Amino acid sequence: MPGSSAGPPGHGFAFGRRQLIAWFVVFTGYACAMIFTGGDDGTWALWAVGGYALTAVLLWRSLGPAAALLAAFACAVAAPIVWLTLRAPATADVTVVTRSAILLLRHASPYLPPGQLATWTSYNPYLPFMAVFGLPRAAGLPGLIGDPRPWLVMTSLALLAAAFWLAAPHRPSRCGACRKAAWCGAVFGVASPVLALSLSVGITDAPVIALVCLALACVARRRRLPVAAGLAIGAACAMKSTAWPALPVIAVMLAVRDGARVATRFTVTSVVAAGALIAAAAPALLAQPGALLQNIVLFPLGLTAHKTPAASPLPGHILAVTGPAGHRAAIGLLVAAGLAVAVSLAVRPPADVPAATTRLAVGLALLFALAPAARFGYFAYPLALLGWSALTKPGAAVTRPDVPAITDDRAAASSERATAIGATAEDPPATETF
Repeated sequence: MPGSSAGPPGHGFAFGRRQLIAWFVVFTGYACAMIFTGGDDGTWALWAVGGYALTAVLLWRSLGPAAALLAAFACAVAAPIVWLTLRAPATADVTVVTRSAILLLRHASPYLPPGQLATWTSYNPYLPFMAVFGLPRAAGLPGLIGDPRPWLVMTSLALLAAAFWLAAPHRPSRCGACRKAAWCGAVFGVASPVLALSLSVGITDAPVIALVCLALACVARRRRLPVAAGLAIGAACAMKSTAWPALPVIAVMLAVRDGARVATRFTVTSVVAAGALIAAAAPALLAQPGALLQNIVLFPLGLTAHKTPAASPLPGHILAVTGPAGHRAAIGLLVAAGLAVAVSLAVRPPADVPAATTRLAVGLALLFALAPAARFGYFAYPLALLGWSALTKPGAAVTRPDVPAITDDRAAASSERATAIGATAEDPPATETF
């Protein structure tokens, strides 16, 4: 959702009020459709549809975007989480994360040994560091405060705010408009259906996505932060295998743009951080390497005795359910897709962050579509990455990279007054911006 060219220049992410209204009308329609799915998704939709519609009305009545977005967050994230946590049984994702934390505290590993994998719910398809979100319940905290979902929300919101903060054209600590844009961008991302639905039912993709966005923001700064980006990617890779494709894509982009030394620094930092966090979260894994293989590799590929419930009618799954030969063919296509993405990085490497973001989004969408066991929810990754790229794309009025950033609020106010003085009566009315 690129910003309008109207409005104050050079202050983050220009969201036109009409654009926001249009997006929340779309969100309302999506939530209406989800009501008919029933279950926890339907419960989320019952709360979200009113919140999205209210947000659109508040924006239409020219209420400030911050207040309107808080209404969306309250109704599409906070309220359904409270309701589902207190009134509904724990979802499978919540159960897995909680159990993994309990196992970690008791046995120094978040995985059951292969001999105890009695049903599909016994498996833990997450990497060890994800268990951190189950520690509050494992430590005995009751009710809502012990549930992983509020911690997933707070972590995702904080990471996205940090990512938008870094992506702002001016230093948000000195520019109030950019500071407001960073927080509003984070709230918009978490409250959108792309993340709000998964967070409400305890799916763990949001913090992983937020960490990838934070890494992209780090490498996009004029003062490049490859080590900080590596730490973010390392943390994401220690949580979930879906983050690993981001490592080679960003590394190749850095090699093209900044040279091999910077790319190597990023790669080494990512791998060391991931390894250290995995070792810290599962020190007993060295004695149980089979547990990691069973849970992280074989179970998601459908190669264990108990099959994953991820069975959306995507091409890879449709092929896999035709029989053993079809399943092998689906895995072969998945490997071929991964090789194709690798070849594309070698033949036509991305030269900047927007190109790397698009390549990563396309690559992940291809892998999810061809995986033998997948669900539509996985497409939150490419959608969120493309949304991030659009939200942080400078509008026509945003300061060019070669123009020095405004360093204090007085200079920012002076720039805005100069823009207002230069406006003519024929200019279109300025749209509200964050």
